[in-house]
Amino acid sequence: MVGVCLTVIGLIRVVITLGKADTLADDFLAADALLFLLSCLTSYWALRSRGFGRMHRLEQIADTVFIVAMIGMVLICALITYSVALS
Repeated sequence: MVGVCLTVIGLIRVVITLGKADTLADDFLAADALLFLLSCLTSYWALRSRGFGRMHRLEQIADTVFIVAMIGMVLICALITYSVALS
């Protein structure tokens, strides 16, 4: 998912360079990529954890962060579509 965010950031930069749209979506996608990374690292930490309680809590955190990042990506896609449609 981080790769998808980085690819879209690159595409947005091309569109902005061509002068067709200007949006904050690339900044939001960079933050979204960090959320996906945080989710991945938390999930890995849960796998390496020895305590059942800690493992379960870390899994919940990783799931929540991942869902928030996915919702963020959908909202950012809507922002991109809106920005490109207006240009």
